[in-house]
Amino acid sequence: MNQFGVRLLDLPDEILLIILKKLSNIDVLYSLLNINNERLDILAQEKIFSSILNFVSLDPISSIDRFKLDHFCIDILPRIHENVKYFILKPDLMESILLASDYPNLTKIKLFNFKKEFILHYFANESPLRHIFQQQITDLILDNLPNMKYFSLKCDIQFSLHDTNFLPLFRRMSNLEKLTLYLRIENRDRFVDGTFLQNEILVYMPQLHSFTFYICTFINTIGLLHYLSSEDVQRTFTNIGQQHVASIINYISSEEMTCSVFSIPFTFDCLKDIGHTIPNIIFNYVTYLMVQDMISFNRQFFIQVARAFPLLKTFRILNMESQSCQLTNSQLDEIAEYPHLTYLDILYGNINYLEQFLNETKTYVPCLIKLKVVYNNLRIVTNNFTRDETRRNCAKIKQLRIFASLAHTKEFYLHFPLL
Repeated sequence: MNQFGVRLLDLPDEILLIILKKLSNIDVLYSLLNINNERLDILAQEKIFSSILNFVSLDPISSIDRFKLDHFCIDILPRIHENVKYFILKPDLMESILLASDYPNLTKIKLFNFKKEFILHYFANESPLRHIFQQQITDLILDNLPNMKYFSLKCDIQFSLHDTNFLPLFRRMSNLEKLTLYLRIENRDRFVDGTFLQNEILVYMPQLHSFTFYICTFINTIGLLHYLSSEDVQRTFTNIGQQHVASIINYISSEEMTCSVFSIPFTFDCLKDIGHTIPNIIFNYVTYLMVQDMISFNRQFFIQVARAFPLLKTFRILNMESQSCQLTNSQLDEIAEYPHLTYLDILYGNINYLEQFLNETKTYVPCLIKLKVVYNNLRIVTNNFTRDETRRNCAKIKQLRIFASLAHTKEFYLHFPLL
């Protein structure tokens, strides 16, 4: 090695660069950086050797390659991080490399042997790399997209469509036959409707024969001049030949509204963005439901929810408006039945909704074991834990989330015997 080093150093820089260009950038950096030779160190840091880095040949199972990868992550990448513009990677190395340093000029990544779960994890979920893919990368290349036949993407959190590479990815799935999407999109100036889906996604998938979707768009209503109806939205799907589609328009605050569009039957297990208007559909697969609205929910609404969501297990209510009580005599006698409900969250709900669910003359919840609520509301509704009408629906609760440290009374534990 010493003899080779001497001969190498006898050559002028121009010749050295010609020789080094015959090697991979990874080999140049690994061999020449940090070997206590200033001249080779400077040459190795030339942008030509550090702007594009291909790590596909590294095998993380190999002890030799693992040592090499560690050397890059600890010593090399932090030194050349400002030069890096393009990474070529396999998913199992991606996190180690991308978290080794900040790469202010990185805009392009090519991935080999990726799985569809990769997109969900790194684009949509709260992963440590989410900001890189949503805010930096403008060119993402996935090696086998054109051959893909089936693709499913389910993202439960809200994200901005402009900050992701979703649309360019979809446009490369030219042979896709089956597509499933569950998306909640924010920061748009218009709703995602049939026209948008056709022009931005579906037109690039001529082989597609199955499209199952739920897409909710959040939009700021300040300055909004045109009133949008569900009929307007559904008409855009009819125009593109999508007949089995439902839509819900919901004003969740004075400044924000949502437009939810979904294929029928609804095959997902989670629904978060509906309000007091529920379409005449049975949601046979939904086990998690969150409702929020500016308009109060009346007793009939909860009866309707119980019928529309027969397998509901988790129910969150976000509405501080007092419950409307305009009911007929027959409706007053009807009980909302939630035979599978195990978790009820009314922390951000009016006290009337707690009364609705804990009062056995209004609601039947035989499996309720977890309750999230404002403690003072609970104390009032149960009449300091002595009220007979609320005793049965509290009897099986094993978890009570009240965010208060209190010395409970004997009556409290009689009302909640399993706590």
